[in-house]
Amino acid sequence: MQKQTKFLLSENDIPRYYYNIMADSPVPATPVLNPMTKEPVTPDFLSALFPMNLIEQEISMDRYIEIPDEVREIYKLWRPTPLIRAHRLEKALDTPAHIYFKYEGVSPSGSHKSNTAVAQAYYNKIAGTKALTTETGAGQWGSALSMACKFFDLDLEVYMVRVSYEQKPYRRYLMETYGAQVYPSPSTRTQAGKAILAQDADSPGSLGIAISEAVEAAAISNGLKKYGLGSVLNHVLLHQSVIGEEAIKQMDMADEYPDVVIGCVGGGSNFAGIAFPFLREKLLNDRDTRFIAVEPTASPTLTRGKYAFDYGDTAQMAPIVKMHTLGHDFIPAKIHAGGLRYHGMAPQMSMMVDAGLVNAVAISQMDVFEAASLFATTEGILPAPESAHAIRGAINEAMDAKALGEKRVILFNLSGHGHFDLTSYQAYNEGKLEHYDYPEEAIASIDERLPNVSLGVTN
Repeated sequence: MQKQTKFLLSENDIPRYYYNIMADSPVPATPVLNPMTKEPVTPDFLSALFPMNLIEQEISMDRYIEIPDEVREIYKLWRPTPLIRAHRLEKALDTPAHIYFKYEGVSPSGSHKSNTAVAQAYYNKIAGTKALTTETGAGQWGSALSMACKFFDLDLEVYMVRVSYEQKPYRRYLMETYGAQVYPSPSTRTQAGKAILAQDADSPGSLGIAISEAVEAAAISNGLKKYGLGSVLNHVLLHQSVIGEEAIKQMDMADEYPDVVIGCVGGGSNFAGIAFPFLREKLLNDRDTRFIAVEPTASPTLTRGKYAFDYGDTAQMAPIVKMHTLGHDFIPAKIHAGGLRYHGMAPQMSMMVDAGLVNAVAISQMDVFEAASLFATTEGILPAPESAHAIRGAINEAMDAKALGEKRVILFNLSGHGHFDLTSYQAYNEGKLEHYDYPEEAIASIDERLPNVSLGVTN
């Protein structure tokens, strides 16, 4: 009997609604605080950064939010994305497990980030926004938002973490081709950037710093610019739910249902995108699925960070949220070859981990690139280093199934391709990468670096 490899949907199957996990969450939402007053944020405060239509999504408790026709029309450029059975990987592992992956690398910008980029650009456009600012780490988010802004005739300035700006120039070139202005962060364009450079002229930067610069650039524009965020906040996570909604239909086509759903995590958006619709099925319909979020040992937010209120950025300009955090002053190691370098985690993700609904594991970059290489040579797709964390998690699950002699259905999100990450692969192939664990002394000092929050809620 011939094995089916791809499970494809038609354009008519593109989801018509985003799914909002907050409607079904067994954990109540934690407050979002003004970084200056440490009181709950007001719509007026958020409106300096976001249009009101996105603020409404951020605080919504509606289970479903209709996807605009204009957004669905652009989604047709790459959605629905394929669900693929990794037969050749299964054979190489000699495992009884069935391994499926949802491939988001088919989007024009190369990753899942386009799902929310197009939505955010649309909602800003209809709200009258003329330009956006944003940050990017490895460059996938910046590339996606650059494309989306071009589609909706919006200007964009991108603050790219300096170490990635230097290590991943082709992502920068792609952003510039789409029409964005790209600056290495920390930069001399903002007070936040200048302050960091005054302390360390050779600062490699961090997502926290780049967020500070992008937030400042939007906040001082007198309403001319808004801020676009690629992960962490709820409106971003719910835009990504199109991934999981499609995957549920495709697993039905495969006549199987996942025992485990896996995704890499940096801020939480691609994991939430594939996992939260399946988590809904677990919460509402008692479907028995485990959820595993895979992060790097170099930035172990969920596995070693503290679940506490912290600033969303380094300069303490972004809202304070309760999340797993390594401290807003976190600077990732230069040797870390992948992205996933944010100091915190999406509040909704953190809530699910804290409630025991999602398990988190941290994996070394050496193990990640070993998995990425095996995947490339068996399935033919070169994965982004970030996405390869999910591959490693899936391989570990498949090998555990082999050891136990049990069939296990594994689904993971392959959130993007690695065509612009070849310098990292070169370093791995030449033996220049090394194992790195975030130091224990830095973990031990997190408490003393957190904001003092009262308001009847404490760290």
